[in-house]
Amino acid sequence: MPGIQETRRLPYSCEQIFDMVADVARYGEFLPWVVATRVRSNSDTEMEADMLVGFKALREKFTSRVVKERPHAITVHYVDGPMRDLDNRWHFRPTEDGGCELDFAVDFTFRNALFQSLAGQYFDKAFRKMVAAFETRAAELYGEKG
Repeated sequence: MPGIQETRRLPYSCEQIFDMVADVARYGEFLPWVVATRVRSNSDTEMEADMLVGFKALREKFTSRVVKERPHAITVHYVDGPMRDLDNRWHFRPTEDGGCELDFAVDFTFRNALFQSLAGQYFDKAFRKMVAAFETRAAELYGEKG
């Protein structure tokens, strides 16, 4: 299963970054390719949500179960959609200066071998664009810190 992992140090608290990542209902406002989201159920520890992603005429819906361990981790488990597998893991660790070290990993497998091949070519660039979108969102929500 192809995957990618990124670690970033951010000048915001782990609680702030956790809250931003857990706010799936707002992803359509800032994440590229997210057309719409629908939260089916939500509690302090678990959420089930649908996400419609699209690029040009291509649209696909994913359903995921999100396990929340505030403010340390969020794990996203794939439930249904066009993939064979899709798992995201977010880990939040406080830094000495009051910021947060964010560790994000995603692993995926498409059912369709052609999609799998194409995704492998473009996934790294798309992943980095998504990480940048989260960083920009944090600055918009919590202010530029430097």
